[in-house]
Amino acid sequence: MKKYLKTDEWNIIEDKFHADNLRMSESIFSLGNGRFGQRGNFEEPYSSDSYQGSFVAGIPFLDKTRVAWWKNGFPYYYTRIPNAANWSSIHLRLIDEELDLAQWDVESFNRRLDMYDGISYRDVKVTSPRGNSLQLHVEHLANMAFPDLCLISYNVTSLNYSGKLSLLPLLEANLNERSEQTEERIWNLLDSGVAHDCAYLWTQTRREDAQVCYAMTYQFYKNHKEASHNPIRIEKGKQTGFSLGIDMKPGDTVTLLKYVVIASSLYYERQELVEKSIHIAREAKNKGWETLTQAHKQAWHDIWEEADVVIEGDPEAQQGIRYNIFQLYQTYRGDDPRLNIAPKGFTGEKYGGNTYWNTELCCVPFFLLSTPRQIVRNLLMYRYNQLPKAIENARKLGFNGGAALFPQVTNNGEECHSEWEITFEEIHRNNIIVYAIIQHASITGSIDYILQYGLEVMIAISRFWSQRTTFSQARQQYVILGVTGPDEYQNNVDNNWYTNFSCIRCLKMTLKHLDLAAQQYPEEYKRICAATHFDYEGETPLWRDIIEHMYLPQDAEKGIFVQNDGFMDKVLQTTDAIPQAERPINQHWSWDRILRSCYIKQSDVLLGLYLYYFLFDTETVRRNFDFYEPMTVHESSLSPHIHAILAARIGETEKAYQLFVHATRMDLDDYNNEADQGLHITSMPGSWLAIVRGFANLQTQANELSLSPVRPSQWEKYAFRINFQGRKLKIEISTKIQITLLAGETLNVKIYDVDYQLTPEQPLCIACNG
Repeated sequence: MKKYLKTDEWNIIEDKFHADNLRMSESIFSLGNGRFGQRGNFEEPYSSDSYQGSFVAGIPFLDKTRVAWWKNGFPYYYTRIPNAANWSSIHLRLIDEELDLAQWDVESFNRRLDMYDGISYRDVKVTSPRGNSLQLHVEHLANMAFPDLCLISYNVTSLNYSGKLSLLPLLEANLNERSEQTEERIWNLLDSGVAHDCAYLWTQTRREDAQVCYAMTYQFYKNHKEASHNPIRIEKGKQTGFSLGIDMKPGDTVTLLKYVVIASSLYYERQELVEKSIHIAREAKNKGWETLTQAHKQAWHDIWEEADVVIEGDPEAQQGIRYNIFQLYQTYRGDDPRLNIAPKGFTGEKYGGNTYWNTELCCVPFFLLSTPRQIVRNLLMYRYNQLPKAIENARKLGFNGGAALFPQVTNNGEECHSEWEITFEEIHRNNIIVYAIIQHASITGSIDYILQYGLEVMIAISRFWSQRTTFSQARQQYVILGVTGPDEYQNNVDNNWYTNFSCIRCLKMTLKHLDLAAQQYPEEYKRICAATHFDYEGETPLWRDIIEHMYLPQDAEKGIFVQNDGFMDKVLQTTDAIPQAERPINQHWSWDRILRSCYIKQSDVLLGLYLYYFLFDTETVRRNFDFYEPMTVHESSLSPHIHAILAARIGETEKAYQLFVHATRMDLDDYNNEADQGLHITSMPGSWLAIVRGFANLQTQANELSLSPVRPSQWEKYAFRINFQGRKLKIEISTKIQITLLAGETLNVKIYDVDYQLTPEQPLCIACNG
């Protein structure tokens, strides 16, 4: 772990220049607004080790698939969201020196990310090799209210320097040199230049023909008055902007306000991109810094009013949970069904900016419970719109009749992963899509989405499961061979318990809602059957037989479900046997050694017990938790919060708290020694779920909400808001449980298995037993 950041409940603070941890800090201080984002790079050039990263949502690049051994079903190209132009660049030059924190003496340094307002601040006192001292104050924001805008306020005060100082606000398209994932040229530069007070840079990805135009204008002040200056236009193709020179003496301050537009062909017509970008930039300048910044702050305040979690008595936990919520909302706005949430968001190139099943596992339940907006519907529509591609993906692997295998990794619906043991065998991802559809119906209280769209997806997935199973003559049961579960440290196995159980649940839910539609919504049912060419009498008998006769490995003596065939043949030992110097094992052990070990990246069995908690009693969960958790290394970002939730439910509150801290501060404290590559965006809402689904043990069944809260000893109180079937509730847990119905009709609530009625007039207040 690395603990060099200060603890503050609303701020992330780095109060000293940590050059050795710069890449990690660049990840931590990343900024975005759902349409674009950047790593926390300095605005001025930095000549030492740094990972420059700027990204634009929904703008892909078709990269060549590179594998040593080609397999049928691999894509010829896979999409990635590539590193884009640097729109934040500002150079600072004295007469014959240029600011570079790697070369100048940094006498004081403070960087602060204000999560409540969504603004990054940087204060630096520096001295050049020639002894010239300056004080910098920088403010940087990706505007949440105006999603095409990035705003930067760059202030320089002379401490002892007399002479000319130049600030160069630039747009820099050194695009291909900055990608860490491919050596291939990604971008074409279509045009660049300066149009009076605006500079622009028009780019296009190769092959995919996706375009981004950047436009920039500015305001320039000296000692808080608009400065008289004669800007020099910079038009060098890949670099465009202005050079603004002014005479300085000690005590003088110059301020550059940089207004940047990032506009893409996802939202604007290609032929209008340059004109539109310049127009928006000028409009922003006319509105002014204060107006734009206030609107941005208000947008963040509205989010916090809805999504904030309060933890009293534990500042590190409070900081961590807010940071995770903050980064998720920076990454995804929820207003465009063409977009999804990449595991690294806008903080790094790893995973190519593509979609994984993490979205449905972590982000969907967070958004469902935390906001009344249609965010989850858009995430579900993302998958529905890619159903034809999922059917095509399955067809490439030999499945037919409308069977669908949704991709493990995707941007456009086509599989973008090229490791066979994951690409073809991690088929459990189909299940989480059906699970998300059912969760949407349960928490919104409406099956409209299932009828309009969801059942088409569920039928296609059920067709896949029915073809992927094999009837074993020896067992006289159905088996699923050659799979990889969520625990990728056990791959190419037979009868992964979670995968087999998921198959049953998908088939059951599809049958249940088909029968419901046929009985209560016959016109919708007829349309669904026609759209999917569904033959109820011909297809469902096999589904029912699989449900009835699926093999689920278990150890009756231990009273546990067995992760997969052969798992119990391994040397079973706890993670205490691993030397600390060899953790994480994925960075120190050979893959062969990992596969032969019993160690678990994340537990498949416990994931199933979390998702389908209503089917298993507490003792079943406890036996499986006590068996699997000690062998789990939690080297998947999806792992700690699942285990925290289960630990809280079985009464292991201290263990739950330890796992919660791991989940909550995974990036802030760099648990897995990889924060320099980017953040774990799609697992971040898991820490929120650990509180709501774990410590509060909030469960949703039919039309009833139930809670059985516990409170970690480190906390005096915790509070959060949720939305459930049209109601908005505020839940506070200390020595007592108080639930306030903020909006919506009367609701039945079960607390510690006792029924209560919650009304708008009177908050419910009872003693907390945990």
